[in-house]
Amino acid sequence: MQIQLNGTPYQLDAPLTLLALLAHLEIDSRRVAVELDRLVVRRAKYAETTVNDGAEVEIVAFVGGG
Repeated sequence: MQIQLNGTPYQLDAPLTLLALLAHLEIDSRRVAVELDRLVVRRAKYAETTVNDGAEVEIVAFVGGG
């Protein structure tokens, strides 16, 4: 199946939860915000929100600084 990940086509073997996708990408779920099909998903919902074929996923990392 294919999704759009930060605007780039990305191939997955099967649907995944957002939490599983972040783990697959080796991204710490505590340090990012995720938008799925143009809706921001609360971190508490990552484990129960499924990324299906054709989904648009945007992952934004928090950056500290001053």
